[in-house]
Amino acid sequence: MSARGRSYRYVGPVELKGAVRPGSGGCRISSAAEFGGWIAERSAAELAEPFTFVVGMDGVLRLAPRRSEHVACAGGAMVMSAGEIGFVREADRWAVSEVSNQSTGYCPDVISWPVVARALDDVGLRRPSGFTHEVVFRRCPDCQEHSIVREDDFVCVFCGSDLPETWNVDPTG
Repeated sequence: MSARGRSYRYVGPVELKGAVRPGSGGCRISSAAEFGGWIAERSAAELAEPFTFVVGMDGVLRLAPRRSEHVACAGGAMVMSAGEIGFVREADRWAVSEVSNQSTGYCPDVISWPVVARALDDVGLRRPSGFTHEVVFRRCPDCQEHSIVREDDFVCVFCGSDLPETWNVDPTG
């Protein structure tokens, strides 16, 4: 793990990564002006639900419609975090209303929050102090399936084996 944080390789279905085309990807948002332009183009229906986001290896936020795959939002590249994010208009500015690390393609650890916070701060968005919904991902050492740990029950939903306490989704990570 670098001083900037851990990086995450795509670990989801290969056919989804294979469908990513060069030059595709989420909208790169590196400033308040870029966010302002992007959010102004969103419809009320889009704003009513969260968006797909990734933080690229450059530390920059990328946004895409909610039903977009994270690997497509990232252009197939590695990320420093990924999840879903919602926005709300406060009196004079936009703010983050909800943000999670929910990405079954990258399965980022909850410790990826600081890179998300930095990316949001760089854009000037008011934000919570952490993920509003944390998802704990683990890879089962026995059946190798990726699991979501619910209610601190570190047991594989696929085979019943114990899951490790520490993040282990990508064995090369």
